[in-house]
Amino acid sequence: MAKAERRMLRLGAFMRPVTIHTGSWRYPGAYADANFNFKHIKRFAQTLERGRFDAFFMADHLSVLNMPMDALKRSATVTSFEPMTLLPALAMVTERLGLIATGSTTYDEPYHVARRFASLDHISGGRAGWNVVTTSNPDASRNFGREEHLEHALRYRRASEFFDVVTGLWDSWEDDAFLRDQETGIFFDPAKLHVLGHRGEYFDVRGPLNIARPVQGWPVIVQAGASDAGRQLAAETAEAVFAPAANLEAGREYYADVKGRMEKAGREPDQMKILPGCMVVVGDSLDEAKEKRALLDSKVHFDSAIASLSISLGHDASKFDPDGPLPEIPESNASKSGRERAIALAKRENLTVRQLAQRLGGYSGLCILGTPEQIADEMEEWLETRGSDGFNLMFPYLPEGLDDFVDRVVPVLQRRGLFRTEYEGATLRENLGLKRPESRYARAEDRSDGQGSRRIPA
Repeated sequence: MAKAERRMLRLGAFMRPVTIHTGSWRYPGAYADANFNFKHIKRFAQTLERGRFDAFFMADHLSVLNMPMDALKRSATVTSFEPMTLLPALAMVTERLGLIATGSTTYDEPYHVARRFASLDHISGGRAGWNVVTTSNPDASRNFGREEHLEHALRYRRASEFFDVVTGLWDSWEDDAFLRDQETGIFFDPAKLHVLGHRGEYFDVRGPLNIARPVQGWPVIVQAGASDAGRQLAAETAEAVFAPAANLEAGREYYADVKGRMEKAGREPDQMKILPGCMVVVGDSLDEAKEKRALLDSKVHFDSAIASLSISLGHDASKFDPDGPLPEIPESNASKSGRERAIALAKRENLTVRQLAQRLGGYSGLCILGTPEQIADEMEEWLETRGSDGFNLMFPYLPEGLDDFVDRVVPVLQRRGLFRTEYEGATLRENLGLKRPESRYARAEDRSDGQGSRRIPA
C-alpha cells in the first residue's frame, strides 16, 4: 500500500496593518511608519518571498472614525495604502508571492471588484486572491451614504449573490477567445464571449467584463467569517479561510465543521486551506519570548485598550466598571464572532473589564511563542491533528519579528519536511495546491440558467 504523501504547511502573512498588535509601532527598533512606507513594505514582501511564503495578505478598513479620539490618536493604522493600488506595485518587485486583498461585498459593486482582481491577476502573472468580506464595522456605512449599517444576515445574503456575479463576470471570456489574427483582422471569437445577464435580489448586471479571463481562471477565493453564516459562505465559496481559533481544540472544531460543510456542498475538502490567524514571537528561550510579548503588551495605552474592547463587543465599554467583571452584553449589528470571542475570553480567564481590554487592545488571538524548535513543534501539531492546513501569520513588530521567523523558524520547518524549499509553480493556485476552475461555459455549452447567461451572437 502506497504511503500517503505528507501534508505541508501553508503560510500566509497578515500585512495590513503590517502588524496586528496595537503597541507594535512603539516597540524598540520597530519602524513606526511601517504601515505607510512603500520602501519598508517592499522589503517585507521580498523577505516573505525569500521565506517561500504563500501570500502577502492585505485586510482593508473603510473608516477611520471608529473609536474615541483619545484612542484613535495612538493608532498607527489610521493611514494605510489602498490595497488594489499597492499590490500591483508589489507584483513588480516579487515573482512568486501571492497577493491577496480584501474586497467588500457591502460597500462596492461586483463589476468593480471583478475588474480590479482580474487586472491584478494578469499584472502579477496569476498571483491574485480576493478576500470576500461583508464589512463588519458599522462606522463604514457613513462613508458610503448610509446612516445605518446593513443587518448581519442581509450582508451575507448580499455577499452570496455578489460572489456569483463576480465569478460569472470572470467567465465572460473563454480562455482561448482572443485570436488576434493580424491577417484576417479578427481580434476575438464572438462565440467565446458571454453575457452574464444577471438579475437578482440585490444586483442587476449585464456584463460582459471588459478584461480577459484571469490567468488563474478565478483569483483564489478567500474568506474569514467565523459566524454560522460566515462558515456556510466559506464552505460554499472559499479556497482559503483565515479562521479565528484561540487554541488547538477550537481549531479542530472549526476545521471539522467547515470541511464537513464543504462535503455537504459537493466540494472536495482539500480544495480549501484553513489558515488560522496567529501571532508568532521568537526567542532564544521560552522565557525570552514571553518577555518580548510582555514588553509589547506594555506599549498599549488603556485608552486604546478600552476602545478595542468596545469594537469587539459592539457596545461602549468605557461605561463599564473597569475593575469589575464584564456585564451581560446584548447582541449588536457589529461582528458576532468578535463579541463572542471577547465574552468567552473574559469567562475562561475570569478577567476584569480592564484586564480584558488590555488583552484585546494589543492582540488577543492565537499566539505561538518560544524557540524556533518550539514554534515548529506547535505548528506541526496543528497540521498533523487537523487543527489547520497552516497559518496566516502576524508578526509582533517589524522588521525584527518578520526577520526572526524567516531566518530562524522557516529553516527548522524546512528541515522537518513541513514547508517548501522552493515554490511549486508560478501562480498562487499552483503553490496552494488548488485546481484552476473551468469556465461555466466550458462546463455547460450554451447554458441558460435562469439568470439569463447567454452567448453574444456573432
